[in-house]
Amino acid sequence: MPEVPLDFPRAWVEFINPDDAEEVLRCDLTWLTSSYTCIFGQGCAGIYSSAPDVGCCTLGAHFADQEDEDRVAAFVEELSGELWQLRPPGRPVERSDWIETDDEGERKTLAVEVDGQQACVFHNRPGFEQGAGCALHLLAMRQGRHPLETKPDVCWQLPLRRTFRDVERPDGSTYTEVSIGEYDRRGWGPGGHDLDWYCTGNPAAHVAAEPLYVTSRAELTALMGEAAYAELAQHCEAHLRSRSLLAIHPADPH
Repeated sequence: MPEVPLDFPRAWVEFINPDDAEEVLRCDLTWLTSSYTCIFGQGCAGIYSSAPDVGCCTLGAHFADQEDEDRVAAFVEELSGELWQLRPPGRPVERSDWIETDDEGERKTLAVEVDGQQACVFHNRPGFEQGAGCALHLLAMRQGRHPLETKPDVCWQLPLRRTFRDVERPDGSTYTEVSIGEYDRRGWGPGGHDLDWYCTGNPAAHVAAEPLYVTSRAELTALMGEAAYAELAQHCEAHLRSRSLLAIHPADPH
C-alpha cells in the first residue's frame, strides 16, 4: 500500500507533567489515537528491499547512553544458543561480539550479514528453530518480562518519538517541553527519505483493534511516568469521543 504524505493536520495536547511542574508534555493525539501496530512477520516489507525479512533491524541499534548499554549487556549474558541464533558457541559472550562503533564514534549493536541480508546481530533469521525476530525480545517473552526491559531503548521506543526542547515564555520563565509523537521517516534523519518501505504512514500497519495509546501503554508509561500517562489517556479518550476529523490519522481505515 502507498504511504500517506508526511505532512497533514494533527491534533496536539499540552499539559504540565503531574510529577514535574517544570516540564510540559506535548503529545500528538492524532498519532496516539491511531490504529497503528507493528506488523513484523505479518506484512512488514523491511526498510530496505535487500533485507525484507528483518524489518527495521537492518542497521543495528544505537545505545542511548552507557546505562542503556549496560542494561542490555546484563540480559545478553542470559541468552543461550537456543534463543540467540548468532551467539558465539562454546564460550562466554564478550561485548566485542555484539557491539561496534559507527563512523561517528557512537556505540551500537553489531550489524552482520547472513544469507545476503544484513541485520542486527540479535536478529534471528528465518528458518531459526525459535522463529525469526529479536533474541532479546524472545528472552523477555520466556522470562515473562516486557521487551522494554531487555532491548535497547531505541528498539522498544520505535515508533514513538520523544524529544526535548527548552522553552522561554514571554515573561522570562522557562520550562522543558517533552514531545511524544510519531517516529516517521524524518526521525531517522536525512536517510529516512531513502528507506524503501516504512510503516508508520502505511495503511498496511494501521490495523490494530485498539488505539496506539492503549497498545503502547507500557512504553508510554516508561517515557512519561504513570501519572502523566493517566492524564494522556483521558485526553486521548476525549479526543476520540469528539469525532473530530483531526483525530484520524490519514493512514487509518475510514
